[in-house]
Amino acid sequence: MTPSLQIGEALLDAARETMRRGASYLLSLQKSQGYWWADLTADTTLESDFVLLELWLHPPKDGVWNPPTKDLIDKAARSILDRQLPDGGFNIYAHGPSEINATIKAYTALRLAGFAIDSPELSKARERILALGGLQAANSYVKINLSLFGLYPREHAPSIPPEGMLLGNIIYEMSSWTRAIVIPLSILNARGGRRPVPAGMTLEELFVPGVPLTFKNNEGFLSWRNFFLKADGLLKLWERYGSRTIREKAIRKAEQWVLQHTRYSGGLGAIYPSMMYTVMMFDLLGYPEDHPDRVEATNQFMNLLVNDRRGFYFQPCFSVLWDTAIAVYALGESGEATAASMERAADWMLAKEIRRKGDWSVKRPNAEPSGWAFEFDNEFYPDIDDTAQVLLALHHARAGNSTKQEACQRRAVNWLLAMQGSDGGWAAFDVDNNWNFLSSVPFADHNAMLDPACPDITGRVLEALMACGMHASEPAVQRGVEFLKRNQEIDGSWYGRWGVDYIYGTFLALRGLRAAGEGDREAYILRAGEWLRAIQNADGGWGESCASYDNKTYMPGPSTPSQTAWGVLGLLASGDTNSSSVHKGVEWLVEHQRADGGWDEDYSTGTGFPGVFYLKYHYYRHSFPVLALTAYRKARGVSRT
Repeated sequence: MTPSLQIGEALLDAARETMRRGASYLLSLQKSQGYWWADLTADTTLESDFVLLELWLHPPKDGVWNPPTKDLIDKAARSILDRQLPDGGFNIYAHGPSEINATIKAYTALRLAGFAIDSPELSKARERILALGGLQAANSYVKINLSLFGLYPREHAPSIPPEGMLLGNIIYEMSSWTRAIVIPLSILNARGGRRPVPAGMTLEELFVPGVPLTFKNNEGFLSWRNFFLKADGLLKLWERYGSRTIREKAIRKAEQWVLQHTRYSGGLGAIYPSMMYTVMMFDLLGYPEDHPDRVEATNQFMNLLVNDRRGFYFQPCFSVLWDTAIAVYALGESGEATAASMERAADWMLAKEIRRKGDWSVKRPNAEPSGWAFEFDNEFYPDIDDTAQVLLALHHARAGNSTKQEACQRRAVNWLLAMQGSDGGWAAFDVDNNWNFLSSVPFADHNAMLDPACPDITGRVLEALMACGMHASEPAVQRGVEFLKRNQEIDGSWYGRWGVDYIYGTFLALRGLRAAGEGDREAYILRAGEWLRAIQNADGGWGESCASYDNKTYMPGPSTPSQTAWGVLGLLASGDTNSSSVHKGVEWLVEHQRADGGWDEDYSTGTGFPGVFYLKYHYYRHSFPVLALTAYRKARGVSRT
């Protein structure tokens, strides 16, 4: 037996034992109902926004702010302070640099919580804010939120007119999360007035002297940006002199839209910002505290709060369907799950299939409803990525009722096919949501105004369709393949919209292409594999910083379990099963496994809004290594343990 073969067999044995321990640990995390559910965590902006929400709901009396929720506000302040960086600022991803918007929000929340303006914490934060450009450099949502309290001049905050509700289906040309945020916010913008703040509270100290507050136009005179800036000026005149009748009609239509979309959901859009604005909207419109809709909205929002031994923080939403589908797929591929655990998971997922028409049906009115959401309940917003991942999970997990499962899978496949865009790709929630000029509106700087097709979701959908028995020659599959070919980066990678970043996009694109029958000798596949090998860290793992989104190119980061697993999975899908890069990646996963079978990961590898909001999926570090180690063993000719 040659030394290289001995090394190969030793690594295969180590991969097998590591995978088994990882699968056992992953199985231990399953809830009795059949699902997996980890915390989903982000940054301090959520706790900071909570303090501002409490100021809205419990305004000062005679200039003194003594809210009934002071205990929670104090906990929020401590939670925020625990994450202050040495330079005084606050970041938006783990181990990232200070970021202007997060720091302004934290500073405001801490001041409201009672910290003195000359305290060391606020002094350092203020210095960092001014160094980063001051309040003038904040994004539109910070300015809008502060303007509701007179802490930023309303005339220099973007207008969000509710009259957009009267313009047909134009709201459905915005991304689903944007419309869920701006529709209740438009009511606050139109009716909010100026809410009181504690006596003497201003943020004047955060303005950089001599820097104008006017909107910036970096696109030139003959541009959509300039058009929308002029339109914003006209809207501000309309707000002062326009028809009250039309405005009230628009407000009522927006209110009814919100009310409708809170049905069958864990809050509007089931995401933090829209849920927060909904609570504020009900308060503004005079809904009593005991009104059922207001009570439900408040309870759903507060359900996002973690306040126990784990700490005090808000989750941006619940990732339960996502966590479950990825875990089930990894376990199903490994062959390590018991039939009973997989059946419980399959039964739970089938019960969560969405059978009502949601916003997606505006553009696909004839498609039969199906699909899965990200959260426990969010029936207006099934998403394509979750649906594809659930189908991959159900490829392995057999429910108690096989007839029901087969019918469900057929519906879901047909729904995915109906949701394919005209460019051949798949987006998150909508079809052909790509009016690029809308990204130039003043309140679009959350960098997610649209929901265009993206390589990561398209790759996952292709893999799911092929797992469900679709043939590579089908037009939908070929169009998806062509989309990926057209959208490959010059360096051979693919952009990852929903995970950080190019490693994520590349591994999913390659898996989709391999499933669709693309040969691993194709030049563009070889380029992708070479790119993955070129960016591998010296320790054998892979890591990428969220800064990739800011720089629009790969930015290296420390190796993480999830990204190392993605790197290995990508190389295997490219046809590379025996290079030193693959072996070193597997070795990294083996060597970094904990004694209990899990892995540690202290970096943000999930994406909410690129450049603006990032996520930590706390089960990524456990599920993806199991999948990668299983794929490695299969690629080396070992089908089962």
